[in-house]
Amino acid sequence: MHETDYNFAFFDEGSKREIRRAILKGIAIPGYQVPFGSREMPIGRGWGTGGLQVTLSLVGVDDCLKVIDQGSDESVNAVNIKKLVEKTTGVAITSDTAEASLIQSRHRIPEKSLTKEQILVLQVPVCEPLREYEPSEYKTKRLHADKEYTGSWLLLFDQIMRYGVTTTGAEHPVIVNDRYLMTPSPIPRFDNPKMTHSDALILLGAGREKKIFAVPPYTKVKSIDFEDRPFEVEDFSQIICRLCGASGVFMDELFDENGNVLHQCNDTSFCNERRNRHDA
Repeated sequence: MHETDYNFAFFDEGSKREIRRAILKGIAIPGYQVPFGSREMPIGRGWGTGGLQVTLSLVGVDDCLKVIDQGSDESVNAVNIKKLVEKTTGVAITSDTAEASLIQSRHRIPEKSLTKEQILVLQVPVCEPLREYEPSEYKTKRLHADKEYTGSWLLLFDQIMRYGVTTTGAEHPVIVNDRYLMTPSPIPRFDNPKMTHSDALILLGAGREKKIFAVPPYTKVKSIDFEDRPFEVEDFSQIICRLCGASGVFMDELFDENGNVLHQCNDTSFCNERRNRHDA
């Protein structure tokens, strides 16, 4: 057992049980937002407290943890979360997606396909997909109960009328299991298709809004669209990473000192693995 001044995984056992109960309910009702008693954390709300609470409630001594922030394993947010979990559990930390049993992420789903032995935890700042046009929590609950999501399609229709295309670069709403409208967290549109029929369990935690929801393995997840305007993701098939030579993965756009556009993989672990393989 890891020796620490804290209880294992920071929380007391009662808190962890309460959060696990919310997780189980979320798994039983895919896409449904389950309220839970969000705890005080040693990081500010909005910096991943919801995802972190899910992670701390699930992590065990035999787990291997990976934390990424917008594709990077070494961002400030990712590093600090890893430090907290490691200090209070002593579990192994990795940057290799394949090695991790538990992956916490902000704004990305890893490029490498996840397996049934893995759990992906996504951080969520705003969990209510109807909030953009309905501020009342009471009314959004009624709309979900009635499966009344006309407003979300109207927002897409308005984008098409204004700009000719849908302009949701991230957080494009999805229908889970043909029932609940859900925000997939602020992942890019490129990552939405990775959620449907995923081998891995996907859990989403919103600490500030005190909600947990889930996409169980092998569950249908469909991004909302129109028959004559089908959902489309960003096309990176003709773009090559300047570091590893990959194409067809989500890319970051950079500029050199001369103002020339450069591209490289957003998923740093995926890129490093390809580079190491080429160097071997």
